Amino acid sequence: MSAEVEGRLSAGQRRALIERLVTEQGAVQVEELAASLAVTPSTIRRDLQLLTDQGKLARTYGGAMPATSAEPSLGQRTALASAEKDRIAGWAAEQVSIGDTVILDAGTTTGKLAHHLRDRTGLTVITNSVMALTELVDADPVQVVSLAGELRHISQGFVGPLAELTLSRVTADKAFLGADGLDSRHGICEASLLQTRLKEQMIAQSREVFILADSTKLGATPFNAWAPLPARWTLVTDTNADEKHLAPFRCLPEVDIITV
Repeated sequence: MSAEVEGRLSAGQRRALIERLVTEQGAVQVEELAASLAVTPSTIRRDLQLLTDQGKLARTYGGAMPATSAEPSLGQRTALASAEKDRIAGWAAEQVSIGDTVILDAGTTTGKLAHHLRDRTGLTVITNSVMALTELVDADPVQVVSLAGELRHISQGFVGPLAELTLSRVTADKAFLGADGLDSRHGICEASLLQTRLKEQMIAQSREVFILADSTKLGATPFNAWAPLPARWTLVTDTNADEKHLAPFRCLPEVDIITV
């Protein structure tokens, strides 16, 4: 198919072709796709971001590659390890003191944490999570700061430059982060680089960092975007975590491990 013909494809047809090319070639670059499809690089970037949000691709520097596994939606993840996530969220809520400013990452466990914090007086919550915002929208005692930016529909979290800009203007006593996977060598695994970049900034803006990861996340590497682990942090997981998965984290310096 010539570039002239390809340039007349509808947006849906173009994205389907991009998805097929990524599957066949293993990786693609923005500039190459723009030239072959006779559209602008910004159009290709929007296409790649949409396909990434849908869990069909994983972004790389300057392009995209196949997702190692399909990213589940927030609704699908809500039903997974629900009791364990609630115990983790309950323990995390106990670490929040009167007058604290806390950052809540997007995710199901942090969303449950927001529910536990609804009645806290003198609390400020900074979050990019639609689930957390929904929990706190009528929680009058809690001051809420939204990191609004570009919405990832599949994870219901805001990411991108606007969210990063807002975050750069604040600091927090504690940050509570979620994860699609957690690896002792690579760090926090997510489906997109925009997510991991925002997590890195959340870590940098906080005095204490808690990573809330149920036992199914330990050692899991479902995607190819990573945020490095902080210098000092607390891993909060559930009692189903076996020693085989906990041992690599016990070897790290400056990490506390809590199982609930």
